[in-house]
Amino acid sequence: MASVLSRRRQAAGDEALIRSLFEEHGRALLAYATRLTGDRAAAEDVVQETLVRAWKHPDALVNGKGSVRGWLLTVARNIITDRVRAKAARPAEVAESPTAQPIVRDHADEVVDSMVVMEALDQLSEDHRGVLVQLYFQGRSVTETAAELGIPPGTVKSRSYYALRALREVFGGRQVALKGVAG
Repeated sequence: MASVLSRRRQAAGDEALIRSLFEEHGRALLAYATRLTGDRAAAEDVVQETLVRAWKHPDALVNGKGSVRGWLLTVARNIITDRVRAKAARPAEVAESPTAQPIVRDHADEVVDSMVVMEALDQLSEDHRGVLVQLYFQGRSVTETAAELGIPPGTVKSRSYYALRALREVFGGRQVALKGVAG
């Protein structure tokens, strides 16, 4: 029973200490925190956290090493510094927008189209397949393809024409999304 009474007296004493600290230093602490943060709401949070730390370490207030206000202002500055560092360590948060497209989209159709194209290319002759690979998959021009394959540019054009025509027959009128392949 005696320990319960002593705890109640201690709690009442702690509450009185925090109340007197706020009454005496609260305005200066809030002004200082507001100046450092530039945000009144954030400054109020800093003042609250400072008073919580004072409540947890009452011996630091009465040890005779400097002024109470100086200790409170130092604690407030440290809290603000910690918050700025923590915020800088995290990537910036971006709010979701209902109109924004999802970052990751389903690529299943592209995989299927790619498989269909690879199977169709396997049905072409080596000469026709080689020209299409150079033009569309390697991104080379007619001149570059001709130099790479060691054939005249006119032959590159002719082989690409007949290769694309053969692909159209293989696909049988199905639409396949090919980047860079004219249909």
